[in-house]
Amino acid sequence: MRTDSPQTIFRKDYTPPSYLVHTVELGFDLDPARTIVASRVTLTRNPDGKSKDIVLHGEDIELVALRMNGKTLEPGQYLLGANTLTIPKAPQQATLEIETLCAPVNNTTLSGLYVSNGSFYTQCEAEGFRRITYFPDRPDVMAKYTVMLRADKERYPVLLSNGNLLEQGDLGDGRHYAKWEDPFKKPSYLFALVAAKLVCQEETYTLKSGREVLLQVWVEEGNLDKTDYAMQSLKNSIRWDEERFGLELDLDRFMIVAVGDFNMGAMENKGLNIFNTKFVLANPRTATDIDYAGIEAVVGHEYFHNWTGNRVTCRDWFQLSLKEGLTVFRDQEFSADMIGTASGRAVTRIDQVRTLRQAQFPEDAGPMAHPVRPDSFVEINNFYTVTVYEKGAEVVRMYQTLLGREGFRKGMDLYFQRHDGQAVQCDDFRAAMADANGVDLTQFERWYSQAGTPVVTATTQYDPADQTYEITLRQRCPDTPGQTNKLPFHIPVAVGLLDAEGNDIALAVDGKVVGATTAVLDFTEEEQTFRFTNVKEKPVPSILRDFSAPVVLEYDYTDAELLHLFRYDSDAVNRWEAGQRLAMERLLKLAKAAAAGAELALDDTFIAAQRAVLADASLDPAFREQALILPSETIIAESMDVVDPQAIHAARQFMRRTLARELAPELLAQYEANLTPGPYSPDAQSAGKRGLKNLALAYLMIEPGPAELKLAQQQFDDASNMTDRASALVSLIHSGSDAAPYLQRFYDEFENEALVIDKWFAMQGASPHTGIAKVRELMQHPAFNIKNPNRARSLLFSYCNANPAQFHAHDGSGYALWAENVIQLNAINPQVAARLARSLDRWRRYVPDLQDQMRRALEKVAASPGLSNDVNEVVSKALAN
Repeated sequence: MRTDSPQTIFRKDYTPPSYLVHTVELGFDLDPARTIVASRVTLTRNPDGKSKDIVLHGEDIELVALRMNGKTLEPGQYLLGANTLTIPKAPQQATLEIETLCAPVNNTTLSGLYVSNGSFYTQCEAEGFRRITYFPDRPDVMAKYTVMLRADKERYPVLLSNGNLLEQGDLGDGRHYAKWEDPFKKPSYLFALVAAKLVCQEETYTLKSGREVLLQVWVEEGNLDKTDYAMQSLKNSIRWDEERFGLELDLDRFMIVAVGDFNMGAMENKGLNIFNTKFVLANPRTATDIDYAGIEAVVGHEYFHNWTGNRVTCRDWFQLSLKEGLTVFRDQEFSADMIGTASGRAVTRIDQVRTLRQAQFPEDAGPMAHPVRPDSFVEINNFYTVTVYEKGAEVVRMYQTLLGREGFRKGMDLYFQRHDGQAVQCDDFRAAMADANGVDLTQFERWYSQAGTPVVTATTQYDPADQTYEITLRQRCPDTPGQTNKLPFHIPVAVGLLDAEGNDIALAVDGKVVGATTAVLDFTEEEQTFRFTNVKEKPVPSILRDFSAPVVLEYDYTDAELLHLFRYDSDAVNRWEAGQRLAMERLLKLAKAAAAGAELALDDTFIAAQRAVLADASLDPAFREQALILPSETIIAESMDVVDPQAIHAARQFMRRTLARELAPELLAQYEANLTPGPYSPDAQSAGKRGLKNLALAYLMIEPGPAELKLAQQQFDDASNMTDRASALVSLIHSGSDAAPYLQRFYDEFENEALVIDKWFAMQGASPHTGIAKVRELMQHPAFNIKNPNRARSLLFSYCNANPAQFHAHDGSGYALWAENVIQLNAINPQVAARLARSLDRWRRYVPDLQDQMRRALEKVAASPGLSNDVNEVVSKALAN
């Protein structure tokens, strides 16, 4: 909870730790209400430190005993603050023995040691270890850990911690023990323990070197039939990291544990990854194609952290993207490689671009905007953001774009050679990339230090006499909180040129033959001109291919040029982008007309372009699905100076209704052509067909007649997998027809499947037909539990973030609900509360009557007593001028 004056931490104030820790021995006597933690820590004064004081962090724990070098310290020999324990003028070398008490059963924050469904779990990133014992809880303090766990054998038969199991046995009093050792140095945020009644799927896996390792996926009893895909994803991750980066699993065993109460997706604790059940449990009956893809990505992500985050970690939390941005890029590449086709890779890239525009670009333009490497924070948990993760991954991707895959691998090899076992900075990664390839990446540092989304404006000129084509690029970056007058970024701009037949033109730029049909332009100045030679006709430019940089591209394409790219561009990402631009231009005009109460109309040209892509059997179904998904209401709002959610919703719904009406025969044909009979498989080809089929169904159900209703009802009844079952139910809910019987049947069938009931709540929360009364009714449902992060996200976050027309109702009822629940969650779980608080952080961009009501809701939260640092930072920045 917040102290009287929340403290802002600045990157510039970093000082090395005063003492280095060498070994940590931990003993746990586990009891839900009264867990005793005993630690023995060996320390040495740091030659680079500035103080002779030992400073330890502690939070919500009780100090029972403190000894240094074998002698008990009396209260006058140490200082016990609200969240620190300081031993002044400590000796050069010290062995500290500390005994503390904590009550895991009361720990609703789910940070530190807590109880979920009667079992013990930990979450120590970022600063949760201090809720277990007093310790220098910072990532640049790395040590070797030995852990002894003791607990009731019947209630907690499985005792797990990091590393390798040394011994286990009975204690003779109904309790048992297990002793674990992690042979590698790690920071305290990577510590983990589990004490629970679990079962596991395990396999012996042979690494490329020939060494055998034990792989285990631990779950609660009854869920063992949902672990196969997580295990397969783990094996695929191990193999991929060996082949792509030459990195081998360094432990004798690797464990994944699934828990139902978890703030995040998963945690990469060394050798003992603790996961939200959402990213482990899957079978065809309960999990969708999106769930399977998420499991593969998150299992990969946490495994890849073994090297990029664990073996090489962060010097301080400002460097968070050093591990997270890099590891997101690695899991993105892994997922793309698992699909194994160019079109499949493009579809995954389109998903990434959509996420950036949906979530990261708005963050860059809001009060919580921050650089990939932030300069300051009040609460570090608020900086586990799409900027640090997804934009951070884009920064890493740009290294590969500039250096090539081989050059990027050379940089990675040098990075591990230099820094294995160290806590380092983003600049160290950049230096490794530069030095391994003999290039100057000094200017590239601005991607880490400057916030905001750069805007690149392109103009072109063709000279038929010289057969030259010039592209002039200009860059600017809007002001963000605390940052004005941004310096030019180093931006790789991938460009191709199409002739009148839609063929790629062989490129020569500034007198150099590229040897390919895509050139990566090194754009480093405020304005630069690039000259293409031997261009025999005026081309159509395909700019920012594969979304080569996280920027907003401004280029005055004509409709004819966009239609040409939408039909022919060999770069699938830019082909999709052309369709998005065609749609966006029309959506913005429709929203303006809707706000003015004017008549809405959609032109035949756009409808024909959508028809052509829908019916083009030469294109992968997955790409056609992506091409036909209109920009979301959030993305549309990003392109407007003043946001009117009702007008945006009316515009997008009108476009969807018109396309559904005009393309009905083609939609039905594609529905039937993309059926997937036979046993369910989550492979990319099958998932792509289901995706296109279910998109067609969603369109057909916008204004359903009896035939369309029967189609959706029949799919719901006959579905052999959750993808088709859930898609049919969503189409029924969104159609406005009576979906109540189907919602009840769905609930009755899956009442005991928590993750499926999360979907049940989320479907309703996101429905444009769900108003405030329905949300409040659902909150009273026996299955709703605001203390469970998954359940809170499923309903409240879906309503506030995925249902803008209802959430932004003119009577302000949505904002009242938001305020009530941010305040309630603040007392239970500040991290989840702060995430929900972000729903209103960009209130100043809305129409005046909504602005006033949002401001009042923010002020209500800001004035509530006992506000956590997490929530206080969000609302205070939102309200600040």
